[in-house]
Amino acid sequence: MTMLTESSVAGNDDRRENPNNNDTRLMVALDVDGTLVNHDGHMSPAVRNAAQAVVAAGHEVMIATGRSLNATLPIIELIGIEHGYAVCCNGGVTLRLHPELDKGYEIIHKATFNPAPALRALRERLPAAKYALEDEDGNFLSTERFQDASFGVEAVGVDFQTMLAATAVRVVVFSTDNTPEEFNEAIRHIGLAGVTYSVGWTAWLDIAAAGVTKASALENLRTRLDIGPEQTVAIGDGRNDIEMLTWAGRGVAMGQAPEEVLAAADEVTLSVHDDGAARVLHSLL
Repeated sequence: MTMLTESSVAGNDDRRENPNNNDTRLMVALDVDGTLVNHDGHMSPAVRNAAQAVVAAGHEVMIATGRSLNATLPIIELIGIEHGYAVCCNGGVTLRLHPELDKGYEIIHKATFNPAPALRALRERLPAAKYALEDEDGNFLSTERFQDASFGVEAVGVDFQTMLAATAVRVVVFSTDNTPEEFNEAIRHIGLAGVTYSVGWTAWLDIAAAGVTKASALENLRTRLDIGPEQTVAIGDGRNDIEMLTWAGRGVAMGQAPEEVLAAADEVTLSVHDDGAARVLHSLL
């Protein structure tokens, strides 16, 4: 792993004008929270301009986030990505973007799962935690009046039994009574099976279908786009980015990332507060 200090040179041909020339086209996967935007949800002009420049250069720039669809779309719009793809819900939902599509996008893949076994096990171990679930129709169901900006819609309050009966794309568990370490210990004790999960900065747990990560969704898109593994770049800061960073030919961790995320990366850039993502993006031009 190295610390990113100087810009490197990469090609910038536009695949839409040169559809048979893939030699220098890059696939660039960008996390959102803690990478493109700070923890107040603000994207700096430097990061926005750098991302727009990489899009204009003809590279395949795609958002890869734990956010749900409606919380991802404003970021796509802010950068100005009109063609291409995006990954939401930690790989649970993949979008194709095109201005001629209804709403400018279509869902081309959605990975659903039965959340009941995991929810029952977690509820027994973490009875005071708050639970939210995104169902297959994009609705959010929640207990304890649980709301979060990453949902993109207002969650509907339901009882736990209703949540157990739903088909899920994403499950979120949050506790104000536990530390991330206690959360990790509880999850290890439960031994969650049949799902994929990651613990966030706080006592926050994201659950997806088994085998579903940002990396699994991105690999499907890489194959679809016929881009070589060595032509992939990813930038992220969270534990849910670890698979993505190891998947990428060039995986870059944000400077404020936890140790295990730093260890998974090929490079470390500056923190989100110092526009570390802009530095990496400029190096692609």
